[in-house]
Amino acid sequence: MNTKALIQKYNVAAPRYTSYPTVPFWDQATFNQENWAKAVVQTFNDSNTSDGISVYIHLPFCESLCTYCGCNTRITVNHKVEEPYIATVLKEWSYYVALFKDRPQIKELHLGGGTPTFFSAENLKQLIAGIFALADRHPDAEFSFEGHPGNTRKEHLATLFDLGFKRLSLGIQDFDPRVQLIINRIQSYEEVQLATQQARDAGYTSVNYDLIYGLPLQTLEGLQETINYVLQLKPDRIAYYSYAHVPWIKPGQRRYTEKDLPSSALKQQLYEVGREMLKAGGYTEVGMDHFTLTSDTLYAAAEDGGLHRNFMGYTHQYSRLMIGLGVSSISDTWTGFAQNVKKVEDYTALVEAGEIPVFKGHILDEADVLLRQHILNIMCKGETSWALKTEQHPDFYEGLERMELLALDGLVTLNDQHLKVTEEGKRFLRNICMALDARLWRNQPTTPLFSMAD
Repeated sequence: MNTKALIQKYNVAAPRYTSYPTVPFWDQATFNQENWAKAVVQTFNDSNTSDGISVYIHLPFCESLCTYCGCNTRITVNHKVEEPYIATVLKEWSYYVALFKDRPQIKELHLGGGTPTFFSAENLKQLIAGIFALADRHPDAEFSFEGHPGNTRKEHLATLFDLGFKRLSLGIQDFDPRVQLIINRIQSYEEVQLATQQARDAGYTSVNYDLIYGLPLQTLEGLQETINYVLQLKPDRIAYYSYAHVPWIKPGQRRYTEKDLPSSALKQQLYEVGREMLKAGGYTEVGMDHFTLTSDTLYAAAEDGGLHRNFMGYTHQYSRLMIGLGVSSISDTWTGFAQNVKKVEDYTALVEAGEIPVFKGHILDEADVLLRQHILNIMCKGETSWALKTEQHPDFYEGLERMELLALDGLVTLNDQHLKVTEEGKRFLRNICMALDARLWRNQPTTPLFSMAD
């Protein structure tokens, strides 16, 4: 079967597998505040000294709505919201630290959004100072933040660099003015160039760009021009994502219709042309949707088998415990997940009432943990293995039976103890992992939950 036919066959709604089980299939019956606190403490005690912990802080505020965006955001031009929100985040952090018998060793810290650079440099400094008033830096710590090219100032870069941040991620998406206008994400090449150069001048060791294919009004010529601009600026890492059209979840996407989106054939062409241009420009494909220079830490992790994937995306290092702070953030203990409430007012009220502000979660059972590891192996290493007669859970072997159909299509090679993704299969990682997704197959959704795989 040729690539075009495979894309048509496997272009179905599929999760992105930043976790397993995926959020829509979390079992609330297994989750409560007490179980969650126990899971956090157990994982902290087992791993803090050796691996440290990861901390993700969600800063939801944006001055305008980017209509393509699937993140949890609050649109406002009132910057008086900054200090009260930071105070609430730090209070939430203090509740987690109170659970621990030792000081947390933070190995990974990421500021996401929203737009972290909505906040002033001084307020971000207060946030980070508050976090480390109750924690220490792990010797291998890496700190990163997301920025909008239009409002990431020299002051932001200098202040955060002095606090230990060495990686900046800029949301570019597309340089075509028509596309920028319809998705309401407007920044010039000169603004991106300036932010990139200022970051490098400040000492940042990794500057990353986000690009999206499949956006409304996107053309092949426009995408080629975008990637040519990107290649001139030579970011260390590029995330090249498929646009997720989910207007039933994100009403802002109703600013345009399916008629404005590239056809399936054009979207395929956008992906293939963009992928080949990036590879020809000196980038190596890593995991799913990511391209790196050989000097980037993500490339080294992929080469030595240390690549990891979590709710923050791909990372070159692993810590078992990830604490998510702020509205809608998700925390992960490896054996459990919890998500914070999604509205700022609800989040503030719960924290002020003395509660960790989670509203749903999932405690993994034995099959979940087994399948999670195999899915993670596929997403990060492109292969997974198992010992014959020792992994006998029916969910796993049912998944292998479904996987045989993908093997017939040349997406994986499969034997009694090993699965490997083929070169053709790399673009179908979501579909391959979905074959092992027992909870999805047991509970086939009757309404849309995920974006299309291609």
